[in-house]
Amino acid sequence: MPIKDQIKNFAKKLVENHPDTATLRALVRARKPATIHFRDDGIVPNHPRFPVLLYRGAVNLRSRRFPPDVIIDRLFDTNGWGRSWRDTVYDFVHYHSQIHEVMGVARGTARIECGGIKGWTLSVKAGDVLVLPAGTGHRLIESSRDFLVVGAYPQDGTYDECTDTKERPDAMKRIAKVRKPKTDPVLGSGGPLLNLWRREASRS
Repeated sequence: MPIKDQIKNFAKKLVENHPDTATLRALVRARKPATIHFRDDGIVPNHPRFPVLLYRGAVNLRSRRFPPDVIIDRLFDTNGWGRSWRDTVYDFVHYHSQIHEVMGVARGTARIECGGIKGWTLSVKAGDVLVLPAGTGHRLIESSRDFLVVGAYPQDGTYDECTDTKERPDAMKRIAKVRKPKTDPVLGSGGPLLNLWRREASRS
C-alpha cells in the first residue's frame, strides 16, 4: 500500500489498546505453512527461489478484548514486520520488486489470485496468513463485504508497485537482490519461513 496508507494506520495504532507479547503467543497457532512455488509466467516474474507461504488458521481471532485487525497488526509488528496497512487487496495484478509482503486476513473471506494469471486462486478466511516473496503477482478476485486484510513488510526493502511488463527486466534484477527476512511474521525468529526459504534457495 502507498506510504499515505501506512502513515494513516500508524496514527491509528498510537491510540489503540493492543495485546501484550504473552497474550499474542496464546492467540497464535503453531501451524506448518503450505508452500507454493510460482515460476515466471512471461508477464509476472514471481520469485526465482522463495515460495509463497500460506498459514491456515494461524491466528485465533475470537478474543473479546481486541479487534482482529489489531491482533494481526500487533503480531506482525512484534515479529519485525512493520509499515502496516489495513484494507482490502487491489483487484489488478501487481507485485513488489524490492520487498516481501505478508497479508493476514482479519475479517471475512476472499479468493486471491497468486502467481499471475497463470498462477493459483487461493481461498482465504479470517485467521489465515499469506507470505508473498518479492515478485509474486497477486490480485483480489472476489471477497465478502466485510473482508479486511492487514499487510506488512520486513525491515529491509523499499515498497514499490509493479504492473507494467516494460518493468520486467529491471524488476527481475531487483527481485533477486531482496534479502531474506530475519524473522517469520507469524512465528518470529524460530518460524518455519527461515528454513523453508533457505532450503529453496539452496536448490537453485
